[in-house]
Amino acid sequence: MSSNSKHAVIEKNVGLLIVLTLIIISFGGLVEIVPLFWQKATTQPIPTLRPYTALEMAGRDVYIREGCHVCHTQMVRPLRAETERFGPYTVAGEDVWEHPFLWGSKRTGPDLGRVGLRPITEQWHREHLRDPRSVVPESNMPAYPWLQRNKVNWATMERTLNVFQKNFGVPYTDEDIAEQLAKTREGGEWANVTEEDAVVAYLFSLGHARAEVK
Repeated sequence: MSSNSKHAVIEKNVGLLIVLTLIIISFGGLVEIVPLFWQKATTQPIPTLRPYTALEMAGRDVYIREGCHVCHTQMVRPLRAETERFGPYTVAGEDVWEHPFLWGSKRTGPDLGRVGLRPITEQWHREHLRDPRSVVPESNMPAYPWLQRNKVNWATMERTLNVFQKNFGVPYTDEDIAEQLAKTREGGEWANVTEEDAVVAYLFSLGHARAEVK
């Protein structure tokens, strides 16, 4: 059978065409994806990366709970327009401890991957969360006024830090965790902080692992 005849058989058999297409796509995917599991650039944290504090971790949890990641990405693409607006492009090594990662794909709002490097004050963040249009008139972001009233629930933080340490390889030591948890208990520095405090702390933490990159 000639090659033209084989091609004609495949074109006229929809089922065979679908199966062969899936095989080719799967093979191509494996060739592109599998080598990444052995590349340090995608599996090892960059030297400047540090774990979240308990306060930042609590803020991250609120950020996810309120769906902020749905409208804001945290992945600066390696394009000139992106890096000029948001800062250094994102590399995999700064997100190896993110579980789940929050790169996102939809930008109803700006990318927040480097928001911690921007000259924005703590008060601006608070006003923006309580009433976005008071500081950005054209903003379509909803307000989150309850965050300033809700106290952070620390009940699950010990378990969270232990899971990130033991299951995800985040280099917390037992002493680090004990020190963090001591701040969340009665009389501690973070015992009575609000969810707004936590979200602001989290936002300020974003991007600093690549602060030295221009």
